[in-house]
Amino acid sequence: MPLSEHEQRMLEQMERALYAEDPKFATALEGSGLRTYTRRRVYQAVAGFLVGIALLMAGMVAQQVWLSVVGFLVMLGCAVLAVTGWRKAPKPGEQPASGGPQARHQPRSRRSVMDRIEQRWQRRRDEQQGQ
Repeated sequence: MPLSEHEQRMLEQMERALYAEDPKFATALEGSGLRTYTRRRVYQAVAGFLVGIALLMAGMVAQQVWLSVVGFLVMLGCAVLAVTGWRKAPKPGEQPASGGPQARHQPRSRRSVMDRIEQRWQRRRDEQQGQ
């Protein structure tokens, strides 16, 4: 449901007030999100993949089959993490559909919280119009 013009103006005023009051905090909030999280996850997966290659090679040099198998499994797991993280990352101009990485774990409670916030907002709006 899109915001009305009045709600958009109020939101813009709140954003400006936040930037004026604490610009450092506002920029920190702006940079955190799903895109940052997935980028960090992909970097970690690439580093893990390199560790897996090192384990695989070390197992081959030491003629330890179990070490090579562990290295291969680490490589496989990290490749899966990198690919899934890359697919879930929003495009540069796109807003993520969810609120962040935690929203995936609690979709019902997140929805009920949003519903309650919307209900409160609607109640306040109705009270202001009634006065």
